[in-house]
This record gives sequence, C-alpha cells and structure tokens, in this order.
Amino acid sequence: MLSLQEMSDRLEIQDLIARYAHAIDDQDWDALDRVFTPDAVIDYSELGGARGNRAETKAYLAQAMPNFSAFQHLSATTRLDIDGDRAKARTILFNPMVMPHDGKQQVFFIGLWYCDELARTPEGWRITHRREQKCWSFNAPEGMLP
Repeated sequence: MLSLQEMSDRLEIQDLIARYAHAIDDQDWDALDRVFTPDAVIDYSELGGARGNRAETKAYLAQAMPNFSAFQHLSATTRLDIDGDRAKARTILFNPMVMPHDGKQQVFFIGLWYCDELARTPEGWRITHRREQKCWSFNAPEGMLP
C-alpha cells in the first residue's frame, strides 16, 4: 500500500512531467525553471538535438522550436521508482509535429521515452537529468532525424 508521502510524490512528479509538456507547447522557456534544477543535464542528442544545462537548453529550444508550425507533447504511462528524495522515471511521449518541407506543411510523428532522474528540492520535485530515448518516427522529413 502506498503511503500518503509516496502518493503525494507521485502526483507532484506527474504534474512536473505535464508542466514540461505545457512549457514546450506554449514556448514558455522560463517555465522550465520550475521543471529542471539549474544544473540539470537535458539530452536531446539521440534525436539530433542539443545536450546541455537548463540555460543552454532554453536557448536551444528558443531557436529550434519556431522551425515547427505546430506540435504537441503528449506524455503518458510513466514508470516511476521513488527512493527517498530521489526518483527515476520513464515516460512515453507521442509527439506529432508539423513543419514546412518542400513548399508544403509536412505532418510527422515521433515516439520516444523521457528517461528522467529527479530530486526533491526545497521548491519541490525537479528533474536533474533528462534523456530523450528514440523509439520510432513516421513521415519525418528526410535527413531530419539521425
């Protein structure tokens, strides 16, 4: 049976994962300050993106995301292992995206996992390390993904 603390931790971490998705989809890069620790490592490199700390990631996203005319980050089915003030999570992401390609709007889809390490901080749970792990893609513009 889950303790009240573990239920609270699980809900807070699920909310954190949702806040990340909304920050990206709203292009509210400062909202990521309430998702990641300042020294977090965020690694998008498996899908051809950047790897860096929170500030570097915010700058990368501000440059990269306007290349897409539409996108949604749909997070689901998190596997979560909590050990005191630390946790590990693996969350499925389904990511439809639209971008101009060859003079038209091309819709494509990416399936991946967020592999996260988290820590309880005085401000609540925060992600200390996130790695995007590629699973599949469909209809991505040629050369876009490694």
